[in-house]
Amino acid sequence: MIIFNYLLVCLIFGTTFLAIKVGVDASAPPFFSAGLRFFIAGLILFGWLMWKKKASLALLFRKEMLLTGIGLTFGTFSTLYWAEQYVSSGIAAVLSATGPIMILMLQTFVLRMKTTALSVFGCILGFAGIVILLLPQLAVSGNIAWVIGCAAILVGELCYCCGALYSKRVIQQFPEASPIALNAAQMICGGLLLLILSFFTEHVDVQSLFSPKAAGSLLYLIVIGSMVGHSLFYWLVAKTNPVFPATWLYISPLIALAVGVVFYGETITWVTAAGVVIVITGTVCANLHSLKQLMQRRKAV
Repeated sequence: MIIFNYLLVCLIFGTTFLAIKVGVDASAPPFFSAGLRFFIAGLILFGWLMWKKKASLALLFRKEMLLTGIGLTFGTFSTLYWAEQYVSSGIAAVLSATGPIMILMLQTFVLRMKTTALSVFGCILGFAGIVILLLPQLAVSGNIAWVIGCAAILVGELCYCCGALYSKRVIQQFPEASPIALNAAQMICGGLLLLILSFFTEHVDVQSLFSPKAAGSLLYLIVIGSMVGHSLFYWLVAKTNPVFPATWLYISPLIALAVGVVFYGETITWVTAAGVVIVITGTVCANLHSLKQLMQRRKAV
């Protein structure tokens, strides 16, 4: 069941980058779109769980839900949605693949956990891949907005990693609560913060949300991306650890690149392809030790 859900997460998250791009290109305000997506998805999930008596309204008012929402939803997707105005969905997915490397660095330098030489090499390799992705584009076109967008995605990914590590502690702190209820609560909090950000920074033309592309993008992201994908991710964190679920970022960039090229006409140069391979290779090397330990523990059980 864990492997099936993991593969499903990879497929879902691999397509959400293009869905975001389609919505943003259809003139849907990025912060408002993101906020609406997560607030509605969280509200539906939480309401359903309350009806099934598997969630308590008091959970929404816990500071842990707010902090998790800031990391996993607000910080991650405010930057991603804004950046995809300037960055292709495939490149956005590749930059998001740095998540496991950042988790490793946080565990090593902040949580003081031991690491291996291979993990350090993987971090250096992943960083080199990012440089290969970014520098040629800046040198050729001087597209500052593109580079700032890429940097924003990396900042958002750092928020995501902090949220993923913190969510593991929250799950342990609320053992009686369903992981799906915890996920729904943090989506409500994060989505509300995104809507507040939109209120102060964006002019929202409601009609733009009703175009076929914008509406289709929003519906797909609410139901498939948030209600299904993020609930499965939270379930995987509860069943394994923060590292293993985050490895969807090894596979999803390849799916996102392929989907972007086939269905949206995005282009990939040989330099981009080289950067993609280096980033993903570095990410795998950085987390190989953790993955081996996880597999050994599963075999022991």
